[in-house]
Amino acid sequence: MIDRTKFKHRAQIKVRNYEIDSQGIVHNANFLLYFEVGRVAYAENLGIKVDINTNQHESRVVVVRNEIDYRSPARFGEVIDIYTRISFIRNTSFAFEAFLQEHDSKRLIAENVSIHVWLDQHLHQPRPVPDDFRNLVQKYEGDNVLITWPSYNA
Repeated sequence: MIDRTKFKHRAQIKVRNYEIDSQGIVHNANFLLYFEVGRVAYAENLGIKVDINTNQHESRVVVVRNEIDYRSPARFGEVIDIYTRISFIRNTSFAFEAFLQEHDSKRLIAENVSIHVWLDQHLHQPRPVPDDFRNLVQKYEGDNVLITWPSYNA
């Protein structure tokens, strides 16, 4: 279970009618989209330009694992708060944690952990997470993020 006290960033969505399945609740696949909304908003909040047409570091970031724990259903018209944070940065990868809660009742809807890998744009191989990204996250998250700094003395 995710420690909800460590989250600073919040985005918000309102459940739309086309996201509902035949059971009258949000279809499970839509939760991936909700968590992506949170990740993009988090990056933009840190000042990271999210643009598929630019490659600031001659690299790209890809999702390699996505886990969702469904806790309670979301329904049409509900306002959902999406809380997002980066919990760790390693050599070539980092993890987003997130959770969804219904805005008024604070009812927990779902939790997410997604692992992302930084890839060299030309070689399509993992490459070290850039230091400027590490610094941005460290500045925003403070002690709530575990960052492994690469050793350049090898």
